[in-house]
Amino acid sequence: MLNQAGNAQPTIFAEMSALAMRTDSANLGQGFPDEDGPEWIRELAVDAIRAGVNQYAPGRGTAELRHAIAAHQAKHYGITLDPDREVLVTTGATEAIAAALIALTGPGDEVVTLEPFYDSHAASIAMAGATHVTVPLLARDGRFQLDLQALESAISDRTKAILVNTPHNPTGTVLTEAELDAIAAAAQRADAIVITDEVYEHLVFDEARHQPLASRPGMAERTLTISSSGKTFSITGWKIGWLTGPAELVDAVLAVKQFLTFTSGAPFQGAIAQALIDGDTDIRELRETLARRREVLIAGLSSAGFETFRPDGTYFVCADATPFLSSELPDGAAFARWLPENIGVACVPLSAFCAEGSPAAAEFANWVRFTFVKRDDTLHTAIERLQKLRAN
Repeated sequence: MLNQAGNAQPTIFAEMSALAMRTDSANLGQGFPDEDGPEWIRELAVDAIRAGVNQYAPGRGTAELRHAIAAHQAKHYGITLDPDREVLVTTGATEAIAAALIALTGPGDEVVTLEPFYDSHAASIAMAGATHVTVPLLARDGRFQLDLQALESAISDRTKAILVNTPHNPTGTVLTEAELDAIAAAAQRADAIVITDEVYEHLVFDEARHQPLASRPGMAERTLTISSSGKTFSITGWKIGWLTGPAELVDAVLAVKQFLTFTSGAPFQGAIAQALIDGDTDIRELRETLARRREVLIAGLSSAGFETFRPDGTYFVCADATPFLSSELPDGAAFARWLPENIGVACVPLSAFCAEGSPAAAEFANWVRFTFVKRDDTLHTAIERLQKLRAN
């Protein structure tokens, strides 16, 4: 995150993970798996390294991976792409988002996001020199809902881009068809580009269904879709992501990317290409495991005294910490910093994903976020420790 002076600040994830390590806490703060992805995918990368695939990959990504990404979009969403012009491999979704915003927005432009927002979204907007405008999600009726009235108010003739994250980090909400249609209509009225962060696209539960905005009527020509292999296959350290969309927009992003990372991990690209083709069983098994762990965490948080919302997707459960607040612990941020030292569990305050002083920051001041993408023993340790809150 950048501060008001434009200087880079440590992320809340780095702060809370360091605190968790120092206190030997069960770390349910930062959302990274503590188990490796499928062995067969990892072995493909090992084979590539041994075979000499250790130099620069093409700037757009290997043809094998670009074709696999295009086939994935067609198979799952009916989106047809030219793998040579409309697909770009990136160093994770984070680079794709930053490169897209730097390429397509600048001073005088406004970029609209949901709020709470993933911290790199705000930082990338700041690096582009654009103005960040937010539309809050509202905690209503057991889910986080898009404030449609606020969306209408946020769009202006200065709106250059709308950055949409669904399934949504940090809340776990999956935008509904009506919410997606409202965003699509707003983008068309403003003639704005839409950039979508869909890294949790396959990690949805129950009856929820992820639908890319690019698949909505009239949106393919103005939407850049971003995703990544890290969450889908539990290999976040490989940093292989991608961006797809109209060729002229992809070319603009490539012009920036070539001066950021130039290219992305060559020995991993073939492995991810094969994972996209043959990994449906692995994705289903991960989703089933996460759905079970989600229920374990929700039950544990509820028994400790939190009010929780059941997420439709992602790795995260958001919980209202109000029952545990006091004059010494006035809000969720204070509670999150107190929890590792006193209970031995790390979480993240939801206010860290909000603009300082915004209505959303006030609405979510008492909320914290826990992740369930952890081993069963880590979850059970955290839940056992959280029960101490009832005795405090």
